[in-house]
Amino acid sequence: MGAKAQARSVARLAAVQALYQMEAAGAGAEAVIREFSDHRFDRDVDGVRLAPADEAFFADLVRGVVADQSAVDRAIARRLARGWRLERIDATARSILRAGAFELMRRHDVPAEVAIDEYVEIAKSFFEGAEPGFINAALDGIARDERAS
Repeated sequence: MGAKAQARSVARLAAVQALYQMEAAGAGAEAVIREFSDHRFDRDVDGVRLAPADEAFFADLVRGVVADQSAVDRAIARRLARGWRLERIDATARSILRAGAFELMRRHDVPAEVAIDEYVEIAKSFFEGAEPGFINAALDGIARDERAS
C-alpha cells in the first residue's frame, strides 16, 4: 500500500472514530476535527510513531457526513432489513456506515470497491461477528444505488 493510500486508510478510521465521538459526546464537527488535528495525528503512542493521516480527507469525511447526514441516513435506511431503523444499529457500525455511505455518494475520486473494502476492514477491527458482512452488503447496495441514479 502506498503512502497516500495508507494516509487515507488512517483518515477513514479516524473519521469513524470522530463520528462515534461526536454522537456519544454531542461534540460538533469542527471541535472534533480540531481535537484530532491537535492531539491525535502525527503522534507517538507507546514509543511507536503512528502512520500519517490525510488530514484534509479526514476533515472532508467528517464535515461531509454532518452536512449531508439526512441524505446519508436515507441511503443507509434503504439498505436495512424491513422494520430496522438506523438508531437500532450499534453506534460504531452506524459511524462506519455513515462514513462509507458518504464516501460512496460524494467522493467519486475513490473507486467504490476500494471504499467498501476499507470500511469492511475497519469493521473487522471492531467486530468479530456478522457486522463486517452486514456493512459490506449495505455499502455494496448503496454503491449500486448511487451508480443507478
